[in-house]
Amino acid sequence: MPAHRLDAAVWKKSSRSNGNGGNNCVEVAFLDTAVAVRDSKNPTGPALIFNPSNWAEFVDSAKSGQFDLNK
Repeated sequence: MPAHRLDAAVWKKSSRSNGNGGNNCVEVAFLDTAVAVRDSKNPTGPALIFNPSNWAEFVDSAKSGQFDLNK
């Protein structure tokens, strides 16, 4: 989705991103019926849009360590 269509979105960055200047991470915006994700280095670039159930599944998988490289 083009960034200009998300002008009213409130973007949030992880509190853990501050260790490296906060420039190498993603930002998330919770919309009425979706969740948007963008590259913090390119805030005017495109965003990925997820439906709430897919976003919840991704977050749960990340929390459980499914994406850890050490496994």
